[in-house]
Amino acid sequence: MPAFKYLYRGRYCQLVMGPAGSGKSTYCSTIMTHCQNIGRPVHLVNLDPAAEKFEYEPSIDIKDLISLEDVMEELQYGPNGGLIYCMEFLMNNIDWLEDEVGSYTDDYLIIDCPGQIELYTHFDIMKRLVEALGRLNIAICGVYLLESQFVEDKSKFFAGVMSAMSAMINLEIPHINVMSKMDLLPKMKPSELERYYNPDPLLLMEDVNSKTSPKYHQLNQAIGQLVEDFNMVTFLPLNVTDEDSITAILSHVDNAIQFGEDQEPKEPVEEMEGDMDDEEY
Repeated sequence: MPAFKYLYRGRYCQLVMGPAGSGKSTYCSTIMTHCQNIGRPVHLVNLDPAAEKFEYEPSIDIKDLISLEDVMEELQYGPNGGLIYCMEFLMNNIDWLEDEVGSYTDDYLIIDCPGQIELYTHFDIMKRLVEALGRLNIAICGVYLLESQFVEDKSKFFAGVMSAMSAMINLEIPHINVMSKMDLLPKMKPSELERYYNPDPLLLMEDVNSKTSPKYHQLNQAIGQLVEDFNMVTFLPLNVTDEDSITAILSHVDNAIQFGEDQEPKEPVEEMEGDMDDEEY
């Protein structure tokens, strides 16, 4: 029976975010490999002006416009200030990105973003980027990564939860949160992990309160109450060595942006003509 290929109308992208060291580049290369294996046209877009090494060569690279190294050398900025400058420069020259993205009419884009957390919590740069992509009729899903090792330090974990929540509120796009590097996490009981996949505020009260001064207990309680009241943040576990885990993540993203709902089957013309010729004999 001939295999059918599909034409996907419209454009889709993942906006891959998260703090430095959370595994964004590994995530991007993993999803790239998986998409290629299932026959999905996919391209990597690098928006990190400090990035140097890639498993896949980016189809679009911000360093063709501006690089952090050049900014630090010419303007004498530090790494943080230089990165903010680069992203502001990108937004002031957004027509460059629009022209670059415009050449990919029906492809799936993986956008690797910088790891500076202020971009998602304190500045409107990423919000403006999302609006620019929206004007190009690109369906966007935010993917926020938090490394699983944070579960070993509950105060860091809840700081990560708060930053993920801030990104969700600020960007206002379909969004999933991913707990990365699960293959590196020591074995834990599923019931214990569930308290992190669906953040349990009691974790903050029980552990952090026991290690901090009583004067901070009310603050910890307020943070826990905030997480519980908004009830927005949940995490999907990602083990890059487990194909089922990768498939599950991509499936959640696809559902969030309704990927492929307007697909049309493309008839395998050559194979069908061959079948008709056989029938004539």
